[in-house]
Amino acid sequence: GSSFYTYLRRLVQFMHAAARSRIGFNIHLTINHTMSALRFSSSATAPAVHHTIRSIRKALAAASLAHQQSSVLSNLTASPPHSRSREAAGLAGTCLVPPPPSVGFVPTMGALHIGHLSLVRAARQRNDIVVSSVFVNPSQFAAGEDYGTYPRQLEEDVRMLSSEGVDFVFAPNNDEMYPSSAAENQDNVPRTFVELEGFDETSEGKSRPGHFRGVATVVTKLLNIIRPTDAYFGQKDAAQSCLLRSVVRDLDIDVTMHICPTLREDDGLAMSSRNAYLNGEERQSAPVLYRALRSAEELYRSRVYAVGDAGGRIASSELLSTILNILNSDSLVHNIQYVSIDDKNTMWPLSDVGTDGAVISLACEVGSVRLIDNIIL
Repeated sequence: GSSFYTYLRRLVQFMHAAARSRIGFNIHLTINHTMSALRFSSSATAPAVHHTIRSIRKALAAASLAHQQSSVLSNLTASPPHSRSREAAGLAGTCLVPPPPSVGFVPTMGALHIGHLSLVRAARQRNDIVVSSVFVNPSQFAAGEDYGTYPRQLEEDVRMLSSEGVDFVFAPNNDEMYPSSAAENQDNVPRTFVELEGFDETSEGKSRPGHFRGVATVVTKLLNIIRPTDAYFGQKDAAQSCLLRSVVRDLDIDVTMHICPTLREDDGLAMSSRNAYLNGEERQSAPVLYRALRSAEELYRSRVYAVGDAGGRIASSELLSTILNILNSDSLVHNIQYVSIDDKNTMWPLSDVGTDGAVISLACEVGSVRLIDNIIL
């Protein structure tokens, strides 16, 4: 949008101030060419995103290099410092090559709330360029789930992201993300998916078959399109966070993952786009999920850390009983799909928990709305 072009213009002005040379003129042409190409396109496709970010990276690197070279040349004396060390010589050479600008990426399905914006703020604080995506991914919804009714408010989402300083919003449609989708009902049409073997056997995987294949596939595609240096996700989706860390590691995707804490309402309810489904009565009951998790956390700490520095252990069954008793005390809570005490790195169940901790996660319905939550011990 216009804020992105304004950002680019300011970027050019900065580079001219930092490096008044022919390099600045070339950068100006490169950025203006990119701006014109995007301004006259009806939608930002994946190649346009690639080209834009690549151009910005090149421009920033060139300006920084020109600035550093200018500084080095102005400080040279008739008798420059010297060394016989090859390591020192290598360091002297690399000091003239600036690091490329960092790109922070915040993928979302839209219907943004403060939790999403906290991820954007983390990216804005750490990265030179911030990109966010808005895409309701059909491949992570099973038949009968809420894909068709999932809240969509793209214009409002873009406004919110712009107000937080996001430089670029990628909002593709289904055909752009899944070009072969039109052929899905045809036989013998090859399609590519990313699937972490065994993850459908986790608690959340069993309750939503195929969900994690859809998540792993779309996030891999988005990371390949945006090619960020950093990607930001929320801890609220504990299994998803574990899944994506594994995907990035196993596929050697060159990105640093940041899992940010869950943001909560004043009464403890984890912020979620699906909270919009809750009616007044359901909304009053919904914080019971967090109360149940906190009660289990208090029991864990009182038992495990009551025996000194060495620590003790507590059976997972005791933690489960505490949570289930609290959930079952609320008449609006039903269809408790799972309460699981798992290893934080694998999401595989634990029979007991010690000082190395665990993640407790749960999924249930409050009225007609499926909610998830978790807590890290």
